[in-house]
This record gives sequence, C-alpha cells and structure tokens, in this order.
Amino acid sequence: MLKIENLHARVEDKNILKGINLEVKPGEVHAIMGPNGSGKSTLSSVIAGKEEYEVTEGKIYFEGEDIEELAAEERAHKGVFLSFQYPVEIPGVSVTNFIKTAINESRKAKGLEEMPAKDMLKLIREKSEMLEIDRKFLSRSLNEGFSGGEKKRNEIFQMAMLEPKLAILDETDSGLDIDALRIVANGVNKLKSKDNAVVVITHYQRLLDYIVPDFVHVLHNGKIVKSGGKELAHELEAKGYDWIKEEASL
Repeated sequence: MLKIENLHARVEDKNILKGINLEVKPGEVHAIMGPNGSGKSTLSSVIAGKEEYEVTEGKIYFEGEDIEELAAEERAHKGVFLSFQYPVEIPGVSVTNFIKTAINESRKAKGLEEMPAKDMLKLIREKSEMLEIDRKFLSRSLNEGFSGGEKKRNEIFQMAMLEPKLAILDETDSGLDIDALRIVANGVNKLKSKDNAVVVITHYQRLLDYIVPDFVHVLHNGKIVKSGGKELAHELEAKGYDWIKEEASL
C-alpha cells in the first residue's frame, strides 16, 4: 500500500529526513517512535503532502503510484488521512457540516454525486455511536473550545466517516487522559480492517497498549535505526532512547 524508498526531506533549508525506507501493507499497523526532533512528524507531513516540506531525494508510492507530485488534497482523495497533532479551530462551521463537505468533495474528486442527505445522516449516526460521540458535540463549531480529548475524538470521527485506506495518526495521544485515550484507541481499533492500514506516530509506549502494532520502527536523526515487533516499544519504555542513540552512533 505505502512504499517509501530512500526518502530525504527538508524544511527551511534544514535536512530532517535522511534516507527513510518503509513498507506498509494492507491490514498492518506500524508504530513510528523516537525522541523529540528525530523526524517523526516530518515523515507524516511528507507522506500527506504538506507544502512546506521539500523532498530532495527518494520516492513515495501509494498503491503502486508515485505520489510525489500530488498535492495534499489529491492524496487525501486517494485515501491518505493525516490526524494532526494540533488540529485547527474553524469557528462557525459545525463538525457535521465540515464532514459533509469533506465527504462530498472526496466523492466529487472520484466522479461521484453528492451523498444523499438521508444516507449521510445514517452514516453520521452509526459512526458517532460507534465512537461514543454525543449528538450535541456534532453541532459545535469545529474544534472551537474543544478539550484535547474532544479534538482527537473529532479527528477519529472524521477518519471513521472518510474511511481512508491509510490513516496516519500523528501523536494522537498527546495531552490525552486515560479515558480519552481509551475512546480514541477503541475507535481506531474498530476501524482497522484487512483492506486499510494505520501508521501511529508516538513518543510514548502507552498508546501502543491500546493500539497494538504489528511493527515498531525507531526514528533517530532522520533515519529508521531499529525495527521490530510490539516488544520493541516495551524495551524503549524500559530503557529510554539513549541506548538507541548509542547503537546508532556505533
């Protein structure tokens, strides 16, 4: 589904990614871990196509297609979803209206007609119940006055509605208490299938107690320096990142 070959990227003339190789297949959950400044969020942004990042070398393939020249919106229409670490507020636009617009824009890009209102309402009802979202929440302005947990739950709701092929969760656990973390993780787990894939970017192991990865990759200084199974996350929790840095410098 996603294949990254020797990816180098920079922002504002600073080289961040220095040769990333990664392959994510349908049905898999991959966790990207690493200390602050290692390039985790840059990697997610580059995959999603954010304009401020410049790819200087390497390739990104999504379902066999080179997507380097595609804008972020085009990548989203093809099924790439990025959950932001710091979601933006949009006063005056309700959660429901935002998601209706997003779904219909995606359908338009695929040559489909807008989703009928009754089908949209049915889908919103199903997904909000699945994620334990109160109906009043859906009428509020997007992210305005939302707590950290509400913002993250809203993003998982968007993910549930859009049904992307590849979901990239960038530090979704940032600032969440245990209850919010559980609800968000349960939502992600319910949305997993053999046809989609999830990349979880996190600094801490605790999220991986709830969203269990098939593979864990450790990023350091813009490179993946170690890969393994879910046990690698527990090893990182016990030892910290210093031993990884020492190994990488040898």
